[in-house]
Amino acid sequence: MNIERIFSERLVLVPFTLEVATDVFKGRMSVLEELGLKVDESWPDNESLETLPKIIKILESAKEPSGFESWLVVKRDTMTVIGDAGFKGKPDQKGGIDIGYSIIAQEQKKGYGFETAKALADWAFLQEEVSCITASCLKSNKGSARVLEKIGMQETSRDEAMIYWKVSRPV
Repeated sequence: MNIERIFSERLVLVPFTLEVATDVFKGRMSVLEELGLKVDESWPDNESLETLPKIIKILESAKEPSGFESWLVVKRDTMTVIGDAGFKGKPDQKGGIDIGYSIIAQEQKKGYGFETAKALADWAFLQEEVSCITASCLKSNKGSARVLEKIGMQETSRDEAMIYWKVSRPV
């Protein structure tokens, strides 16, 4: 399946492939340059480096990107990677998928997290098999909670550390 890039006002989301994820994890950024993307020393950050092995594992089992894996978050004006986002795999039997996103520190508080999450949620609800999107964030991460509220998510529960969220397909 050939997954197209997702375009929003200021961003382009580029699907990770196994080759890209593996090369980035090994520090070989030339694979991104071949795609016309730029990187600086800010990405991948520690959060992305922790996530890359999970991305690789999901892509190894998927064989090719379906869109329900991870995406590079790229600023359209400079084609510079500023983060990564995506889902933790294909929808479950009830049509649920879990979303996550990470924007590098110097690009936070500029609306890129919201723009990324909204673009991914909009894309997901265009997929017939998706009925709802879930997410979780640390109770202390007020910025992420605001992003999730802005894309229409409702808090479903919380525990000592986390808040859990859900939004159903619009009718």
